[in-house]
Amino acid sequence: MRLKVPSMRRREFLGSMTCAGCLARFSQAAEEEVITVSGPIATGRLGSTLIHEHVMVDFIGADRVSKDRYDADEVFGVALPYLKRIRGLGCRALVECTPAYLGRDVRLLRRLADASGIHIVTNTGYYGAVGGKYVPQHALEESAERLAERWTEEFKKGIDGTGIRPGIIKIGVNKGPLSQTDAKLARAAALTHRATGLTIASHTGDGPAAREQLEILAAAGVAPDAFIWVHAQNETRDDVHAAEAGCGAWLEFEGVAEKTLESRVQQVAELIRKGLLHRILISLDAGWYHVGEPGGGSFRGFDFFYTSFVPALRRAGVTDAQIRRLTVTNPGEALKIRKRLATPA
Repeated sequence: MRLKVPSMRRREFLGSMTCAGCLARFSQAAEEEVITVSGPIATGRLGSTLIHEHVMVDFIGADRVSKDRYDADEVFGVALPYLKRIRGLGCRALVECTPAYLGRDVRLLRRLADASGIHIVTNTGYYGAVGGKYVPQHALEESAERLAERWTEEFKKGIDGTGIRPGIIKIGVNKGPLSQTDAKLARAAALTHRATGLTIASHTGDGPAAREQLEILAAAGVAPDAFIWVHAQNETRDDVHAAEAGCGAWLEFEGVAEKTLESRVQQVAELIRKGLLHRILISLDAGWYHVGEPGGGSFRGFDFFYTSFVPALRRAGVTDAQIRRLTVTNPGEALKIRKRLATPA
């Protein structure tokens, strides 16, 4: 006999059951989603994903950045054709990694998502690289705990009163050893992850800085697989990559263009040969409408990823199944909202 529960929500129904296994399975399924600017979606719907790109940036500095410095309609008109182009090439999702105080505009991103049909993910967090130029004054004065409260509030209630929630934490640090501010941002990110399950993507200067951040996460009880080492391609020592990936961290390779194509392909292919396929993320780090330049300057399209980078990986012996892992499975796993906790160090 089939039990019908038309008047009850599934969560309420399961909540009334005493089967712990059923509750555990539902809880796990509920966690397997990604937060986009248009709302949460099941991880399985994400599709081919560019894990690190930019629509717009403003390098004026945290003390002068303002939405009055650009015309959102102009940015929309510039960026939309590029997004439509990659959707036609198979892209289904894009992580827009521009943090607050560097040009993040979530209303613009939702407009672009609606018009292009691409799932766009935005972020919470602050960018401490480049000597702290893009860190707001309050972040220099407040504790890591207070910053985590700010970022967690964005996750719970939305950004700037929009209701649009971040799907990832984005921070930036300089080369190691970490400054006091950079270390505080890393700890704030760790605390935010513990509260939200958002993955931490960190613009990281070098291997020592990556290691220090992982140590800060460990001290806060956050596991390495909650951490994406952004710009891992700048560390040329494979043994450093292998050590961090071996402990569970994600290695993200981008900065791909004509001049860097072959070297980037070699890096990725070599790490795959070493058994690290399941820890690698790839993207371009393209786009970049520059606020303050006429027409946004030279916007670099995202199509190179599909027209050149992926074919070059195939020529290097990377199989279609491995490419799917790099472009679909790994991004979905990295972006999935899930608390990745460990015993504090």
